[in-house]
Amino acid sequence: MRLPKSVAAIIALSFLVVFSGCSHEIGSKEWCDGMKKKPKKDWTAQEVADYTKQCLFK
Repeated sequence: MRLPKSVAAIIALSFLVVFSGCSHEIGSKEWCDGMKKKPKKDWTAQEVADYTKQCLFK
């Protein structure tokens, strides 16, 4: 028996969410430390704004 594509997609998405790992809360010390290690060229505009607000001007 084959699963409908929509059911298979929901199952796959569930596995991705569960096993993708938890990220730290924006503004936490761990998140700020992680952003310091991440190459600046890989930051999104939202990450730049969050880092500036939460880590530099906290």
